[in-house]
Order: sequence, then C-alpha cells, then structure tokens
Amino acid sequence: MNRTHAIEPQLAQFAQLALQGLAAGAIYGLVALGLVLGYKATEVINFAHGDIVMLSAFLGWGMIELLHAPFWLALVAGTVLVALLAYGLEAGIMRRIVGQPQFAGVLLTIGIGFMIRGAVSMSFGPDSRNYATPWTGQSTHFGALVLSDLSIVIVAAALGITLLLYLFLRYTALGVAVHAAAQNQLAAYLCGVPVKRLNSIVWALSGAIAALCGLLLAPITLVDLGLWMVILKALAALVLGGFGSAPGAIVGGLIIGLIEQFAGVYFADGVKDMMPYLVLIGVLVLYPRGLFGEAHGRRV
Repeated sequence: MNRTHAIEPQLAQFAQLALQGLAAGAIYGLVALGLVLGYKATEVINFAHGDIVMLSAFLGWGMIELLHAPFWLALVAGTVLVALLAYGLEAGIMRRIVGQPQFAGVLLTIGIGFMIRGAVSMSFGPDSRNYATPWTGQSTHFGALVLSDLSIVIVAAALGITLLLYLFLRYTALGVAVHAAAQNQLAAYLCGVPVKRLNSIVWALSGAIAALCGLLLAPITLVDLGLWMVILKALAALVLGGFGSAPGAIVGGLIIGLIEQFAGVYFADGVKDMMPYLVLIGVLVLYPRGLFGEAHGRRV
C-alpha cells in the first residue's frame, strides 16, 4: 500500500476541519470583540450581547422573508437598527447606574437580555427558520478541500472588521478619545472628552458588530431563540485571549472554533459542546490573565 496516498485524505480532512473551525471561531471572536468594546466603555460585561446577536438574526429574517428586501439592504438596515438600539440602551438605561457597583450593571444587562428574548419570542414565535444569502449553496474548491463560500465570507468579514476597528482606534480622534476614556474616564472628562456620549457611541459600535455576527451566523445555525447562547462561547474566547484585550478576543475565538471542530471529530459525542467551557475553566485555573491579558494581582 502506498503510504503517501493513505496520508493525503487525512491531511485533507485536517485542513477541512481547520478551515471550518476558523470560520466558526471568527464569529466567536467578533462577538467577544463586541463584549470588549462595551466593557472598555462602561466597565460592565454586557450579558445582553448574545440576545442582541439573536435579535439581529430575526430582524434579518423578517426583512428578507416578510418584507422581501434584498440581503444587502437587510444587512445594512439590520446593522443600523441594532446599533441604534444599543445606543439607546446605554444612553437611556446603563447611564442611570453610573457609580453603582459593577454587579448592578451585570444584573441589569441580564434583565435586558431576558426582555429582548421575550420580545422576540412574542413577535416572531419560538420556531426555528432560515433565510438565503448570496453565498448559500455555493462552495469553493482548493484541491481536495471544499469550503462553503459563506464560511469564507465570515472569515473575511472578521478580518476586515478587526482591521477597520484597529485603524479607527489608532488613527482617528474619536478612537483616541475612546482609548483615553477607557484608561481613566474622570481624567478624560476633565480634558474635555464627552465621556457619556462616547460610551453610547462605543455601545452602538458594539451593537453593529453583534448585528453583523447574527446576520452572518444565522444562515449556518438557523434563526433560533437559542442563538443568544453564542455569548457563552464568546466569553470562553474572551477569557482565553485575555480579558479586555481586543486582539486576544479574536485570537481566542479562532482557537475555540478550532478546538470545537477537532473535538467533534476526534472525541466522543458531546465532547464538542463541552470543550469551550472546559477551556474556560482551565484558563481561569491555570492562567487567569489569558494569552494577551495584563497581569493584575492583589496581595492578601
């Protein structure tokens, strides 16, 4: 038997799983990136972020299937609507608890998440559904590898959004102000930075990223109320990459996606769903700062 021919299918399967893992991980990384932005603005983890992802998927389905809007129009309109919602949540609700313990903010975002989930359930019903994209049913061949075009688009979108966000934060006056407010809000305020309005803008940006994630993820996983649970895998990516680190969020998401895909093939049934949370627990126990996080300690 030719050993080379025996190895080639294994390498093809490995590469196929790696590409699929990167596509899934790109979504996890983008959701985690949205969490990082919201945290840097208000120092509160937005546990309603997953529900915003889910809401955007239902809005996209409604515009495409009920209003018969083109996919690109639904993408832009859904992103804008969800960004405005996120802006209003920060300006109208989160701003009211400034100065309160962080736990109050956590509970408030959890409550907002339940409200969004309930509103979506009453408006659209609990049934799963789907909608078509310009890349549905299309695939690209790389030799023996077959990758869906939607997966390629997701990876490209993740890279593009990350690059645009980096350029925005690094080279624009508004981005520098975001950095300043994240470091010290009082000092930024005394220097003339409109911190309150800036926080709302950052939440709107986080909401726009969540909307893109929901609209691109839904055609793969279905438009379903359970889509909010993507935040759990995003939290694992966030902890793995380093809490509060934007590059770490993307890298952590990609690693979680790869681990999931390989675990689903090479381990027993059910292990795939457990792996993100096992990684989360392992990182918290063994290396709490994560890959790109800063070391913080307290002497007791």
